[in-house]
Amino acid sequence: MIQTTLDPKIVIALDFSNSQDALKFVEQIDPALCRLKVGKELFTAAGPHLVEGLIAKGFGVFLDLKFHDIPTTVAKACEAASRLGVWMLNVHASGGSAMMEAAREGVERSGAKPILIAVTVLTSMNQQMLNEIGVTGTLSDQVLSLATLTQKSGLDGVVCSAQEAPILRKAFGEKFCLVTPGIRPADAALDDQSRVVTPSQALALGSSYLVIGRPITKSKNPLETLKKINEEILIA
Repeated sequence: MIQTTLDPKIVIALDFSNSQDALKFVEQIDPALCRLKVGKELFTAAGPHLVEGLIAKGFGVFLDLKFHDIPTTVAKACEAASRLGVWMLNVHASGGSAMMEAAREGVERSGAKPILIAVTVLTSMNQQMLNEIGVTGTLSDQVLSLATLTQKSGLDGVVCSAQEAPILRKAFGEKFCLVTPGIRPADAALDDQSRVVTPSQALALGSSYLVIGRPITKSKNPLETLKKINEEILIA
């Protein structure tokens, strides 16, 4: 039997194109074992109503919309997202300190207390891709720079690759939240992720929460797969 806590570490990416498929999947899993991530595609198709419905079912929801706009717009978007009752939401750190500070103020105005994090470098990107957009430093240096800016702006943490987690954990301490996509069980396909590690490796490297999508959502038995990953985490 899986031991559960009030703070499950697995965040399942609901990469579905409509609410019907998302809800059909959600009925097969247990909110005591995971949280859910709603991204741009599903949110655009299904809207806030779906998010509220998932929360009503007992799931913590990470609203992964990566806000990146002028500070006033981002502040209002973050305030509105917080009022939905989400567990976590995010912005792009590359929007700068003024934008991130405005995002934090928007969250505070909502009266809710979701975790607010910022995206550093997308896990689909490698060094060559970073150079293509004009970043001349190393990928690790860019991640550390943006994470430093995020902390100074008063946010709770960042989205990063687990491969950068040790550097960030050492720099910012245990309370800084590190959310890591690109997590794949050892026997899973890489799909479109360039920088990946297993769940137990990610936690050992310093990750706070693990975003896992297709290895669970495409599984023939999602609940059993979810239990297996939780077992791996507990044993490691």
